[in-house]
Amino acid sequence: MAWFKRTDKGIQTSTEDKKDTPKGLWYKTPSGKIIDTEELKRNLYVSPEDGYHVRIGSKEYFELLFDNNEFTELNEKLTSKDPLEFEDTKKYPDRLKAAQNKTKLNDAVRTAVGKSYGKDLVIAAMDFAFIGGSMGSVVGEKIARAIDYAIKNNVPFLMVSKSGGARMMEASLSLMQLVKTSSKLAQLAEAKIPYISLCTDPTTGGTTASYAMLGDINIAEPNALIAFAGPRVVKDTTGKELPEGFQKSEFLLEHGFLDAIYERKDLKKQINLYIDLIQNIPVRKEPVMES
Repeated sequence: MAWFKRTDKGIQTSTEDKKDTPKGLWYKTPSGKIIDTEELKRNLYVSPEDGYHVRIGSKEYFELLFDNNEFTELNEKLTSKDPLEFEDTKKYPDRLKAAQNKTKLNDAVRTAVGKSYGKDLVIAAMDFAFIGGSMGSVVGEKIARAIDYAIKNNVPFLMVSKSGGARMMEASLSLMQLVKTSSKLAQLAEAKIPYISLCTDPTTGGTTASYAMLGDINIAEPNALIAFAGPRVVKDTTGKELPEGFQKSEFLLEHGFLDAIYERKDLKKQINLYIDLIQNIPVRKEPVMES
């Protein structure tokens, strides 16, 4: 039985022969569940053990919502300028460049048009990995242009929000995006084109105060943080203990701020169902996808 006992003291493997565990092989959820990353990906980045919805970006939402992951990206080359010459620990242009190099994104939102259940849909999906999904002038402009495209082509619009709020490096220019996007959504409503808002974790600050809560239907993923100011700020300001689950999507649904909560696997079906019901057209069935 000596095969499982160490007969020699000390580690015998030389340094050059040691093998590292590949990064990203496992994922640990906040509840402590350990999941193989490949299994997590197959399960749409939802933990099969506890249903925890891992944060994903525009790439994964496009894969999930567009038929065969086929789409045309809109205004993908837009990038932010630095009119305020903002500098904190870094100059703003340097921070932008670092974020672009790290994420391979140009800014915190991507917009695209493609087929979903066989019918055209415009999607704007935010990326938290890019400076915390902060809402700068490019984010507002890309959303506004996507809405213009939806109006011009009579195509339903879906907003996938995931943001830490306004981008402090653009100050008032960032805050102006609340007005711009809200006014564009008013034009979309006047054109009687459906707008579905999907709030994911986290949806906070100016994003929540504008387009994230202006949908014809407002839905969310389970256990998503959705708020203007976060729980810690609210607690420190009010000096009171907050209810359990405060500002999570389930709490907001219970208090009337959301219309529904759906697991990620059900999003595509439910979004297209709402679009069909709003437009009063026959409910579509999921088309057969190409292998």
